[in-house]
Amino acid sequence: MSSLINNLYRFGEFSLHAQGRVLRRGAEAVPLTRKAFDVLLLLVQNAERTVTKDELIRAIWPGSVVEESNLTQTIFMVRRALDETPERRYILTVPSEGYRFLVPVTEAPVTEAAGGGVGDRPSDRLKTEAPVVPPTAKDEREIHLQAHVRNLRGWRTAAIALATVAFVLIAGFTIRSWRSRKTPERPGRIMLAVLPFQNLTGDAAQEYVSDGLTEEMLTQLGNLNPQRLGVIARTSVMHYKDAHTPLDQIGRELNVQYVLEGSVRRESERLRITAQLIQVKDQTHVWARQYDRELKDLLPLEGEVAHEIAEEIQLTFDGRKEAGSQSAVPPQSFEGYDLYLKGLYFFNKRTPADLRVAVQYFQQAVAKDPSSARAYAGLAKGAAILSAYGNPSDEADFIPKARAAALKALEIDESSSEAHTALALIVQNHDWDWQTSEKEFRRAIELNPNDATAHHWYAEHLMWRGRFEEAFEQSERAHQLDPLSLIIAADNGAILYFSRNYDAAIEKWRSVQAMDPVFMRAHLIEGAYVEKGMFGEALADNEKLRPTISSAAYWAWGAYIHGRARHMTEAEEAIHELLKIEKSGPVDPSAIAQAFAGIGDKDQALAWLEKAYAQRSNALTSLKVNPAYDALRGDARFRDLLLRVGLDQ
Repeated sequence: MSSLINNLYRFGEFSLHAQGRVLRRGAEAVPLTRKAFDVLLLLVQNAERTVTKDELIRAIWPGSVVEESNLTQTIFMVRRALDETPERRYILTVPSEGYRFLVPVTEAPVTEAAGGGVGDRPSDRLKTEAPVVPPTAKDEREIHLQAHVRNLRGWRTAAIALATVAFVLIAGFTIRSWRSRKTPERPGRIMLAVLPFQNLTGDAAQEYVSDGLTEEMLTQLGNLNPQRLGVIARTSVMHYKDAHTPLDQIGRELNVQYVLEGSVRRESERLRITAQLIQVKDQTHVWARQYDRELKDLLPLEGEVAHEIAEEIQLTFDGRKEAGSQSAVPPQSFEGYDLYLKGLYFFNKRTPADLRVAVQYFQQAVAKDPSSARAYAGLAKGAAILSAYGNPSDEADFIPKARAAALKALEIDESSSEAHTALALIVQNHDWDWQTSEKEFRRAIELNPNDATAHHWYAEHLMWRGRFEEAFEQSERAHQLDPLSLIIAADNGAILYFSRNYDAAIEKWRSVQAMDPVFMRAHLIEGAYVEKGMFGEALADNEKLRPTISSAAYWAWGAYIHGRARHMTEAEEAIHELLKIEKSGPVDPSAIAQAFAGIGDKDQALAWLEKAYAQRSNALTSLKVNPAYDALRGDARFRDLLLRVGLDQ
């Protein structure tokens, strides 16, 4: 800098001696580079006003041409020296403008301070220094949002083009900066959470874009080095979207050491990407980056950064490129990628209605870009799940579509973990080809050990086959990668239930219901209640669920519960209602079979199971382990059915 004021500045626990160029925390000197000291001094001298980036660059690097990233890195060094945390902030980044020093500053001439005069005595400091009241995380986010909204100049549809670029940039700099910081290694895998990227467009209709960016970042980082880096799945991180949850709480709930925060927005013809990697233990910023680029430079920039990422990965992980880590392949059609992101947005809602919308978008995506393996994989997973969630006609409609899409995805890209996972589910639920299904699940996990869905569905696969110890192991891995997922927790309860650990199953399902009282999978608790003789609780749960389930499901469970309780009049009335519904529309025959099993009518139960077999009902996957069928297991007809479904061993 051109000049320094001969003063001593005090703020919080620190004192800054301008002429001596010393920062102290109490009596201890805090090391700072020359540029970092100059930046801190300028911010302190202009406390509580925003110092623009141009002003800082002109003052700190006079007469030099430097990139904005130099300033960002220097600010990071200052923050690290001040030991900044979310609860104790000194510097606020004002998006698109500059930086503001937040803490009150008092000033004393050095001559007086050196001689012990006014301004250096403790009693004087108590009189003159204002208390440090750092802003809350919520306050900061509101300031950020206001600043972004002021500077937005509109969002165009072409903004979807920045999706892959954003994540390629961030993934590359994550690896580079992580290594350069030389953070001490921890035993086992490092666990990272990618928090939902902020949609700073001011347009709620573009929410699927920011969600898609988060999904892409999860995919990019999840494939870097799964043996060393574990990445928390989307379901869990989306719990923190717009929640303003403290980082230490996120760290505890997700059991992670690091979080990555970011935002992407577009102003006119410029692209802005911001990201910061934070160590949860002390909430220090490992690094922070902001990039502004001309939109017209997207494609060449993407290729350049992808190459840089590959080199950084080789250097980071023992000097060699790990299997499965690769640069992102830019989508051949941005319009097709736009449709894929929309499909992903609805897919992750996981209701039958939203899954139908997702399938429609995925179909449009593959029509626009027939070379997109991930769009075909999305279509395969969406159609496969919809076939299991919907009515029997859905299975007939969507299974062929799901199978064709999964095979096409693998034809394009054999390394698609999602496509292998989708194919495994299809051949399990529809073909009852358990060997091929297991092979596909194992291949999916080999390709991407960070795929929580693959571990989750494989756990269910093992459960259907009665391999409960292995199922629990896979379920736990899924939980580690997606600790807030209700479906993973509920299916862990299912493993407990089907392994006849009813008390633990009830406890698990009650914990899920505490978070979502109408979460469908947790209402298998009715079966556990029945096995414990808690018929009143089972009937109460079925009644509570009545507004949210089909009439067929309500009467089927009612018949089963009343039958097991030996309330024969109520059970027969429920079966009567169930059969009336079956005559007017499709009902899964396995539900009717369970109702008859409840009243002890083996012949009718087996007859309806045969109808379920003829319709290739995916509900027969539970045949080997479902307690509802225990009374049928001594019948040769049931053993023959088990053999034909491939579950005799």
